[in-house]
Amino acid sequence: MTSSPASTLPAAAVPFWRRPFRLIRDNRRVYLLLNVATYGVFIVGFLVGLVFPDLRAAQAQGLEDDGTGDLVRSVFANPPLFAALILGVNVFRLSLLTIVLPSLVVPFAGLALFGYWVAETGITLAPDSPTGWVALIPHSLTLIIELQAYILFVLGAWLLGRNWVRPRAVGESLHRRGYVRGLQSIGLLALPALILLVIGALWEAYSLRYLIHPLSQWLLG
Repeated sequence: MTSSPASTLPAAAVPFWRRPFRLIRDNRRVYLLLNVATYGVFIVGFLVGLVFPDLRAAQAQGLEDDGTGDLVRSVFANPPLFAALILGVNVFRLSLLTIVLPSLVVPFAGLALFGYWVAETGITLAPDSPTGWVALIPHSLTLIIELQAYILFVLGAWLLGRNWVRPRAVGESLHRRGYVRGLQSIGLLALPALILLVIGALWEAYSLRYLIHPLSQWLLG
């Protein structure tokens, strides 16, 4: 079996912009498992939200109680500002605070926290009205884009944990050096992840502002 030229090159010889994709390809089994687990947990949460609407309502009320609802409504009419808010939340609260930073302290901690957030998100997004189902049409693309970005951060967190716990997996003898290699992996994967988060934030802001109402009028009369 022949290998592609890129796969036979040492890491230093691969162009910088291709290194994240090589890292994904080298760990494609884990990447695929993370995809299956992420979307699977979301679907389970979504079904729970449909079956137990009171639970979904409690999640939505929590967003109101912590001020998230008021903040979103205050910037909703300004798509650029709305997109900036979405991007800030997705980068700092979810990517950094939920996935990356916990994994820097406890191996694989970000994977568990991310899984919990995905389940909560599935419950929260379960529609309770016809308009809610219509909103899912454009928002489904938002979910695909943003979850893919988070999965890249989760892959980085998994590589950090593996290299930290078993440094010999990457040819290192010291846990400290395995930890550094894991940090490098997170840094590489953060590049495409951030691009996806920017795209997702723009699509979410503009689709919610300009697509939901006309779609609802067209589909629901």
